[in-house]
Amino acid sequence: MKLAVIGAGAIGGWLTSGFVEAGATATVLARGATLAALRTSGLALDDGTSLRRYDVAATDDPADLRDADVLLLGLKAHDLPRLAPLIDAALGPRTTVVAAINGLPWWFFEAFGGPAQGLHLDAVDPDGVLARLMPAGRVVGAVIHAASLVEAPGRIRLVAANSVLLGDAADGGLASDIARHLAAGGIPASATDAIHRAVWSKLWGNSNMNPLSALCRADLATMLDDEGVRGLALTMMREMSTVGARIGLTGFDDVEARIETTRKLGTFRTSMLQDVDAGRALELDPILGALVELARKLEVPTPVMDGVHGLARLLDQSLSGPRP
Repeated sequence: MKLAVIGAGAIGGWLTSGFVEAGATATVLARGATLAALRTSGLALDDGTSLRRYDVAATDDPADLRDADVLLLGLKAHDLPRLAPLIDAALGPRTTVVAAINGLPWWFFEAFGGPAQGLHLDAVDPDGVLARLMPAGRVVGAVIHAASLVEAPGRIRLVAANSVLLGDAADGGLASDIARHLAAGGIPASATDAIHRAVWSKLWGNSNMNPLSALCRADLATMLDDEGVRGLALTMMREMSTVGARIGLTGFDDVEARIETTRKLGTFRTSMLQDVDAGRALELDPILGALVELARKLEVPTPVMDGVHGLARLLDQSLSGPRP
C-alpha cells in the first residue's frame, strides 16, 4: 500500500506508524523542524514501553503525495477548507481518503438518507469545496478513541489506544481493507457499517465537554464536580439528542450514564482546552458550530448549545483576534 499523509501529528503520526508497521510505504507532507526531523530520524513512536522509528519519505511539496492508494488526513477539522489546495494537489483519481478528524465531517449527510440527506453545513465546509474535492464515495470516516501527543518534531507519544472505528462514508466498500491493514500494524482498528452513528456518539460528548472546558479552563473531573457546569453539559446533551432524533439518530437518551463514562477519564484535558493553553484557534465550528447550524436548519430550539457556542466563539476571538 502506498500511503500519503497530511497531518502526521499526535493522531495522524500514530496511525501512520500503524500503516508502515503493516508494510505500507509512506510519504508525509511536513515543514520546518518536523520536515527536518522526519528526514533525519524518521517517524518516532513512544508507546510507553518502547521507542520505535519508522522510515517515511518527508516532503514539503504536496505533488509528491499524488496517486497514493490512501491519503490520511490527520489535521484539525477546521483547517481543512483553507488547506483544500494542498489536498487537491495530493489526490490522485483513485486515492481513498481516510479522514481522522473530530466533529461533524463534511461527508456526513451526503449519503445519510432521511430529512437530512444532502444537507450542507457552512460550519464545516463553507464553500462546499471539501464535498467537491472529496465526495463521500471515496472517503473512509474514522472515529478515534485514543490519546497521544507530539513530544518533539517527528516524535509521538501514545498515551492511550482504545479503538479506531473505520467506515465507508457512502458505498465505497473501502473501510474493511484499511481496518485490516491498520490492525496488522498494531492499531486497534475495526470496520463498522454504522460510521455515522459512531461519529454522532463521540460528538455527543465532545460537543459539550470541549467548549465548556475551554470556557472554564478546567479538566473533566473538575468540571463534572461542579453542579453548574455538569448541568450545562447534561442540558447540551439532551438538546443534541433531540436534534439527532429529528434526523433518525435515536437512542441517545441516557445522558447521566454518558456523563459517568466521561467522569472515568479523570483529570483529562480536552483538545479544545489544550488549544486554549497553546493560544491556538479553537476547533469550535466542526464540534459545536455544526450542531448549532444543523438545529437551526431543522428548526429545533437549542438555547443552551447556542449560548455556549456564542461564549466560546467570543473566547476564540479574544485569544486569536477576529477571523473572517
